[in-house]
Amino acid sequence: MQDVLIIGGGIVGLATALRIKQQRPHLSVTVLEKENRVAAHQTGHNSGVIHSGLYYKPGSLKATNCIRGYDMLLKFCREEGVPFDLCGKIVVATKPEELPQLETLYQRGLQNGLSQITKISTAEMREIEPHVNGVAGIRVPYTGIIDYTAVCEKYAEKLRALGGEIRLDERVEQITPDRRTAGTSLTVVVTSRGTYEAKLVVNCAGLYSDKVAQMTQRAPIDLRIVPFRGEYFKLKPHRQHLVKHLIYPVPDPNFPFLGVHFTRMIGGGVEAGPNAVLAFRREGYHKTDVNLTELFETLSWPGFQKVAAKYWQTGLGEMYRSFSKSAFTKALQELIPEIREEDLEDGGAGVRAQACDRTGGLLDDFAILETDRAINVCNAPSPAATSSLSIGQTVSEKVLARF
Repeated sequence: MQDVLIIGGGIVGLATALRIKQQRPHLSVTVLEKENRVAAHQTGHNSGVIHSGLYYKPGSLKATNCIRGYDMLLKFCREEGVPFDLCGKIVVATKPEELPQLETLYQRGLQNGLSQITKISTAEMREIEPHVNGVAGIRVPYTGIIDYTAVCEKYAEKLRALGGEIRLDERVEQITPDRRTAGTSLTVVVTSRGTYEAKLVVNCAGLYSDKVAQMTQRAPIDLRIVPFRGEYFKLKPHRQHLVKHLIYPVPDPNFPFLGVHFTRMIGGGVEAGPNAVLAFRREGYHKTDVNLTELFETLSWPGFQKVAAKYWQTGLGEMYRSFSKSAFTKALQELIPEIREEDLEDGGAGVRAQACDRTGGLLDDFAILETDRAINVCNAPSPAATSSLSIGQTVSEKVLARF
């Protein structure tokens, strides 16, 4: 029997397990991961950016956890020797109509405590990024780059040293809450390799968090994970000099996760992207990856149908860029006009677990759903990696209140 059983060996699940064991060493904590390694999906396929908290509504869970998590992450990495680089970024308005949203970002940053951000002119942008195009910008010195898989592996190492367990190749197949054993109410979790009993289940299953959450309760949950694939190109080595730091566009307030950008990587090289297209399976990292059951679940969800009806033109534009390298290049040229199609080579891809409610709302903030025997982290998009130790602290506090 386990005190706490955590489903999902990504960065949020591991950070949660680590924070629980650090605060209550006597509690038994086991992480179940369906793959043969940690950080196999969202964590291991993201852009590796350390986010500052610039974009998020002041007071939201995203803002508070990102700001607190940023400091916790840097402290952890310094103590544990995980490499990172606070190279900074600029957010660029490429046309006058983007200036009001740029000002909104600047004010949000100040409200979120980013006192060192500065407004910069075109000339000042060119001093930082000589090849950039824009009418105004914001310099954000806090932003950095890191390898989040390396962070996860260090979390796992620390967790095991504290007596926590990580069970790999354990796909959760069934959850039976509230089974009474010897007078104690337990949750039974059946996996592909065995059966576990736990006093409390914590669901950090990412792209399958809604399905796991539904297993923990009888009443239907009112959200669905919709997978969006983000596809990247890489700059060829002889063109990497065009990008010195990180270069971001002003985000669309309706879709803040859209917008191609340039990101230097901690291991070297420069990524360009991503776009964001509907993935035809939850772990669909390639255009040819299709799961008909999962695709039907997405297309039949009333919330997704409302999103598609309202924003079909945006979706078609993202799909066009997915299949047209020239269209992708054109989007990149808004930030760096010198980029040419032949400068780009295929990069990686990631899939974002975007929670969508029944009314068509794309949840922008973290969402944590609780029952008597389970805590379900059902929406933990970017900046969840930056925020991981803070989210882990938030969830661990909810866990420890039960013991």
